[in-house]
Amino acid sequence: MMRGQKGPAGETKTMEFHMARRVVVTGLGLLTSLGKNLETTWEGLLLGKNGFGPITRFDPAEFSTRFAAEVKDFDPLQYMDRKAVRRMDLFLQFGIAASTMAVDHSDLDPSSVDSERFGVILGSGIGGISTIEKQHTRLRDLGPGKISPFFVPMMISDIASGEVSIKFGARGPNYCTVSACASGSHAIGDAFRWIKYADADIMIAGGTEAAVTEMSVGGFCSMKALSSRNDEPEKASRPFDRERDGFVLGDGAGVVILEELEHAKARGAKIYAEIVGYGMTADAFHITAPDPEGNGAARAMTLSMKEAGLSTGDIDYINAHGTSTEYNDKIETKAIKDVFGDKAYRLVVSSTKSMTGHLLGAAGGIEFIFVVLAIQNSIVPPTINYEHPDPECDLDYVPNTSREMPVQAALTNSFGFGGHNVCLAVKKYEE
Repeated sequence: MMRGQKGPAGETKTMEFHMARRVVVTGLGLLTSLGKNLETTWEGLLLGKNGFGPITRFDPAEFSTRFAAEVKDFDPLQYMDRKAVRRMDLFLQFGIAASTMAVDHSDLDPSSVDSERFGVILGSGIGGISTIEKQHTRLRDLGPGKISPFFVPMMISDIASGEVSIKFGARGPNYCTVSACASGSHAIGDAFRWIKYADADIMIAGGTEAAVTEMSVGGFCSMKALSSRNDEPEKASRPFDRERDGFVLGDGAGVVILEELEHAKARGAKIYAEIVGYGMTADAFHITAPDPEGNGAARAMTLSMKEAGLSTGDIDYINAHGTSTEYNDKIETKAIKDVFGDKAYRLVVSSTKSMTGHLLGAAGGIEFIFVVLAIQNSIVPPTINYEHPDPECDLDYVPNTSREMPVQAALTNSFGFGGHNVCLAVKKYEE
């Protein structure tokens, strides 16, 4: 395929590239309630731990849910100076931290790559909501003259991708995906396509969220979306379990380095997995409830496998969206059975939200990383708190204990309010 480009004198010159290039994962950055880095989070996940506890960022006494999955003891000064911290919302600090970890993990020297073919896409479902709350209080109590001049750039969701591009000099594709709980997966899928079709060679992609605030917790409480197991928060997230009563709100970030295969090999990068498929659909049904037939979710899985050139028989593991809400879990189960038929009962499916909580716009980023690590390490993380089988959720959810097994190819699902569905297909890298 030929693409026209303008030369320095305005003349058109042509550039030849392959229609579809291979895209690999060369760096991983994680920040969750389980740990402030990749190793600690993964270790806690495999041990079946969770990061749930009483909310510390505000007094939750009047809320029906008083616990969350907060990132604990985060020190932003490891990643930026004090002046930068003062003008950055927490979601942005998390995004910069995870991006920095991913770049370091990839042994990438940003100054050594073509900056115009190096991009950033970071998703966030809510963005700088803590900044909005704080500045609204200043407006109400002190008047408009006391609103911070940094208010707008602190709260807009796209500022994370913008700041990361500035930090690393990435001048290629740069934007934010905002699709609720599918945001991080949309970001990774879009980045995959930019590289696959030769508009970039290397991308920083993922999601970041810091939504444990009074307004967001209060809003989710009002719509009865959160678990209210205040006396035993460690058992609150129980995807696919008959006694599930809502999700646990979490925060953090998951960011990856995606790279064109030959570009990665040329710089001697370690390759952790290959991303091979991206399916995205809409339910076109309801603002919050999933399509009861699971058609959108099923089509997303089918499309991701189609692009990947994989059959249902090739898939070993699905990292489920698995929120621990009544409708999501049974409808996702139905969608998996509709796509895989009898093979669904031989699939391994787990929900890591049982341990990390639900990170909203960052969920897709961290769960993509968990799939890469499952492939890399031949071990699947469990669904913890699975104690009461639900006849409508009758698959193998890897109950309570991680499982050693070869994983050649896997899917990861993300479904967001508004009817947004994303499925990413990942497989073991082979020459």
